[in-house]
Parts: sequence; C-alpha cells; structure tokens
Amino acid sequence: MNADLQQRRNEALALFEQADEIYDEAACAAAIARMADKISNDLSDSYPLVLSVMGGAVVFTGQLLPLLRFPLDFDYIHITRYGNKFHGGAFEWLRKPANVAGRDVLVLDDILDEGHTMHAIVEAILSMGARSCRSAVFANKLIDKEKPISADYVGLDVPNRYVFGYGMDAKQMWRNLGAIYAMK
Repeated sequence: MNADLQQRRNEALALFEQADEIYDEAACAAAIARMADKISNDLSDSYPLVLSVMGGAVVFTGQLLPLLRFPLDFDYIHITRYGNKFHGGAFEWLRKPANVAGRDVLVLDDILDEGHTMHAIVEAILSMGARSCRSAVFANKLIDKEKPISADYVGLDVPNRYVFGYGMDAKQMWRNLGAIYAMK
C-alpha cells in the first residue's frame, strides 16, 4: 500500500476509534422495517418513482427497497454540498432527476441535517411537474433551528453531532458501517 493510502487508512481507523456508537445494527434494521411499513401503507396504490440520493442513501436504499412489496420505478439522483469536507457549501447537481412529470415521487436520503439539500431536491422535482414528492430519510439530525423542510418518513433521530455509518460518511469514509456513530 502506498504512503498516501496508508495515511488515509490510519486516519479512518483513528476517526472510528474515537467515535461513539449512537445506534447499533439492530436499531437501524428496526427503523428500516418501520419506515417500510409506513411507506407501503401510503404509496402501495400509486406506482411511485423512487429516487435515491447518491452516495449517502445507497445503504439505506439497499435495505429499504426489498421491504417495499409493491411495484415501483427506481432511479437515482446525485447532488452534493459536502464532498470531502465537514461543512456544506454550494449545491452541485451531478445527476438530475428525469421522467418525473405526472409521477408520485419518493426521495430517499441518508440524513436530514439542516434540510437545505432535501428542500432543493423536492423543489426541483415539483418544478419538473411531479404530481407529488415525499421524502424519506434514514436519520434526522436534531438541531435547534427551524429546517426549511421536514421529512415525510424518518428512521431515527440523531443528536446534533457529526454522525457517520449506514451510508453517512465522515470525509468520504465509513459509509459501509451497519450502525450509526458520532464523532466526539
């Protein structure tokens, strides 16, 4: 392994060793099952378009979709504000939604932080002629200011700390964890 990769690996290990586990794998799985039941009750008659926000929603999406026992169309979108930073910047669309006109749309994302990204996504989808647009987030960060949007479906509430795991990353690391951790 070259020196740069070794340094990045060491950084990832140090970050994990100093983190607190917020929710274990069982709590994450139970949250997904609860969400699947609610989404199924609401959308099973509408043949929705489900859009996963890459890359954070990949774990959440992969766990949720098999539990949705109704026909749907699936695609993905990609918008980012973070990159490899800890603080959000300007929105950058890497892949916009397509074929949403007249559809009931469900957007899946990893976390509703301050809500700016999800708000921008929902506004864009509605402006493209979607019949409706609902949002589902695996984690809702509890912050002490009003968000521009609330998710229609929430898996777990997380504290106002930098959380990672279950698709959420810390500097592009640790999306692969099956539990949720918070940096100290």
